[in-house]
Amino acid sequence: MSFLEYQVRFVPTGWRKLLYVNWALVALVTAASLLGILMLYSLAGGRMEPWAGDQLGRFVLGFVVMIAVAMVPITVWRRLAWPIYLLSIGLLVLVDIMGHVGMGAQRWLVLGPIRIQPSEVAKIGLVLALAAYYDWLPTRKVSNPLWMLPPLVMVVLPVVLVLMQPNLGTAVLILGAGGILMFCAGVHWAYFATLLAGIAGAVWAVFESRGKPWQLLHDYQFRRIDTFFDPSQDPLGAGYNITQAKIALGSGGLTGKGFMQGTQSRLNFLPEKHTDFILNTLAEEFGFVGSFALLVIYGLILAFLFHTAVTCRDRFSSLLVTGVGVTVFLLFAVNMLMVMGLAPVVGVPLPLVSYGGSSLLVLLGAFGLAQSAHVHRPR
Repeated sequence: MSFLEYQVRFVPTGWRKLLYVNWALVALVTAASLLGILMLYSLAGGRMEPWAGDQLGRFVLGFVVMIAVAMVPITVWRRLAWPIYLLSIGLLVLVDIMGHVGMGAQRWLVLGPIRIQPSEVAKIGLVLALAAYYDWLPTRKVSNPLWMLPPLVMVVLPVVLVLMQPNLGTAVLILGAGGILMFCAGVHWAYFATLLAGIAGAVWAVFESRGKPWQLLHDYQFRRIDTFFDPSQDPLGAGYNITQAKIALGSGGLTGKGFMQGTQSRLNFLPEKHTDFILNTLAEEFGFVGSFALLVIYGLILAFLFHTAVTCRDRFSSLLVTGVGVTVFLLFAVNMLMVMGLAPVVGVPLPLVSYGGSSLLVLLGAFGLAQSAHVHRPR
């Protein structure tokens, strides 16, 4: 008899599920969230307002949601997968009809005192729906072209609706997570190789067309590409954000300037310092050591998630937890590449750390789904 099984014998039945929660994963998620709140406190000059207080309240609510979701049997979430996906699509349609416009994009729904970003819900809704579809579909049909049409429609529909907002970053994340989950479900690699070859051919054609009569992009679009590869060409214009981000990232050195001592962020040189570029604030104040510590936390979170995915005995749970892990990975990987100048700036927040209600709450709910699979797996 294991130590956990010995403990379960002395716990009331209604509380036994709490012992099966992966508390190490909960601790890691909490550590990353509290680090984000600490950075928001620093950015406000040692005050809880305007960001840290709100984020702390959202985290407390999200923590309760995460544990509550974990206590619900995974079979219930299997039955709710399609309703949640359809709800996310409906919310995306509502955004295009009556969404709130902010910073040049129509991405939010304002329902009384509640302000939500449906594209965040769509990320997890798609993961649930794909897991449920491939759980239902016999394995021998996974790579059949006819049976590939439904998941392709499921992926493309939210991508198109999110692009209409416009929100390129989230659309790319949804497309990437959907594609990787289809691959993990067993879709033959040849489909993905063909798609990647087509993308590579399209990129080659775009660059080859420059200066020719059949040029595929406008001159200003090519200038944006040039600025991405070399921000110093326009340091006060299109290259300003990434130039300042690199200065903040490099100025922290090995151990950083110290808590609340960052100049790029405190003097407002760093753009979107509390959302997309919060990693640069962390690097400036805590240096390489602080940034690497956050990367270790993310790595451990992924390790726990993928261990749960491998040990789950039912296909739905395994694919669901894999989808949550892939979503988390894409979020922090794209954000880190973006703020280091290795990828275009597309507005992707750093998971659990960046300021934002919808992103934090949905992500904590997704961790709750992974915990539900962990808690209710056969033992």
